[in-house]
Amino acid sequence: MRATVAACAGGALVAAGQTVLTALAGPAVAADPYERLAANAMLPVVDDIAATTSPSADPTTAVARPIGADQLTAATPQAVPVLDEHSEVEVASLTKAAAIGEQLAQTAQAIRAALAGGAPQAVLSKGEAYVLPTLGRFTSGFGARWGVTHYGIDLAAPIGTPIFAFTDGVVEESGPASGFGMWVVLRHPDGTRTVYGHINRSLVSVGQTVQAGQEIAEVGNRGQSTGPHLHFEIWDASENKMNPLPILTRLGLSVTGDGGEAPSATY
Repeated sequence: MRATVAACAGGALVAAGQTVLTALAGPAVAADPYERLAANAMLPVVDDIAATTSPSADPTTAVARPIGADQLTAATPQAVPVLDEHSEVEVASLTKAAAIGEQLAQTAQAIRAALAGGAPQAVLSKGEAYVLPTLGRFTSGFGARWGVTHYGIDLAAPIGTPIFAFTDGVVEESGPASGFGMWVVLRHPDGTRTVYGHINRSLVSVGQTVQAGQEIAEVGNRGQSTGPHLHFEIWDASENKMNPLPILTRLGLSVTGDGGEAPSATY
């Protein structure tokens, strides 16, 4: 339930690429799916073509040929091809594959970090991690309700259910709040804020820096509440209150209502 996601030629670059390939061509298979993606990004460079230099030919001329079984000898147990540092195509291909692998590895690391505290879902968008703030059932949306405006979404869950920081930020409010009983407010680097209301207990203090997916509070039933739930709001940099649901949906974070179906984004 917890885990619900460009080069130049030169000898030094080739040597670095071969080191990466050696590490990836070994017998161990990455258990983590993101690590497997990173490894597979490198494999076409090894499997598709091997460039060797003919002893009698101009040493600046690369001869490209597929890797065959005759090349897999005891002296080359990992089947790492000899790369010609003068082949621009080869260097460009290797560089691109290395860049893709590095990007995938960084993405995997960021998502694992965001999920480490127990958040139910995590995604990476424009280099920033975001999580679904709690594991709960969608019960109420943004908009008119009972003659007033409901400025957030409600996720029902038992008292004590962990609440997680939506993304990196600094604690701006933590404690008693009119209507909410108790709340936590986080200010994020882009100036937006997120609000976590009706909490049972805050686990953070004002001025504290938190990371995406860090547990910051517990679901409660304080203030004007009809049952245990998290009231979640998103404010823009001017403190205008925005509908969280389409924002979560755009990021790829899914909230569900009764029957496990995603609720409508219009209220």
